[in-house]
Amino acid sequence: MSEFSGKSDGFKDERYIIIPTESFADYAGHPLVRILYPTDVGFFPKARAHYREREEGADQYILIYCVDGKGIIEVDGKTYSIKKAEAFCIPRGKRHKYYADNQDPWSILWVHFKGENTKYFPLDECRTVQINSKYSENRMAVFFNLIFRVLERNYTMGNFIYLSQVLSLLLAEVYYREKVDESSVQDKHVTMVIRFMYKNLTKQLTLEEISREVDLSKSYLNSIFKEQTGRSPVDFFLHLKMQEACKLLQSTDMYIYEVSTKMGYTDPYYFSRIFKKVVGVSPKEYKKGDYLYFDP
Repeated sequence: MSEFSGKSDGFKDERYIIIPTESFADYAGHPLVRILYPTDVGFFPKARAHYREREEGADQYILIYCVDGKGIIEVDGKTYSIKKAEAFCIPRGKRHKYYADNQDPWSILWVHFKGENTKYFPLDECRTVQINSKYSENRMAVFFNLIFRVLERNYTMGNFIYLSQVLSLLLAEVYYREKVDESSVQDKHVTMVIRFMYKNLTKQLTLEEISREVDLSKSYLNSIFKEQTGRSPVDFFLHLKMQEACKLLQSTDMYIYEVSTKMGYTDPYYFSRIFKKVVGVSPKEYKKGDYLYFDP
């Protein structure tokens, strides 16, 4: 195989392991090893001037995960860009080259691998996959770290079986795990909190109580609510309560003090002051007038 390389090693704090063929040969036939196994793994941080070219391709699949910076991958004459939190697999046997961006050189984790189960992953599609959540980025780092840690120990059958399972998880993280970005996680948390609020409209909830119930920090709750609703959680809850009070005043024969009690206020005068502050008119004026339901 013809192979050309630029600066491919010598990066500060790099990690680079090649599995000796003789160490692996005795285990290659085991059904839990031959399905998927790494042959090389590495980490090149801030890899300025990093360049690799293989005219005849490689005998393994090559997964590159960009931790930071940017780079270019070319496969059979087609060019693909890759940046932070993105992964790309170079198909086995395909002519390719890859190199770091001159201005913002990449930091990459990479692994060469083979195995019978490679056919069950879309490794030949030549597409860039975005790892679009901090949780997924953390898992990618953990999986690579596990591979390094095991390979830095003894080459035993048990360790090779373990490596096969970790590599399967790594590929599943890239190609099959549901992609959830941070904004959708925040949406989920806001929705969860609002549902809790609706179930407790007749109570007086504090930020502490809301935070404890949904197991999220007070600072995080304040941040995501202000970002997505423009209000703090407590203010948002207060507006929901007043919206419900408006519905009761307009669609029932309940007296104001009854609505006050229903919404968790023991003092109807205090309820009236809060109602007017939020809605803009007093409960008495609202009940008398032809108002639409208050929109929080």
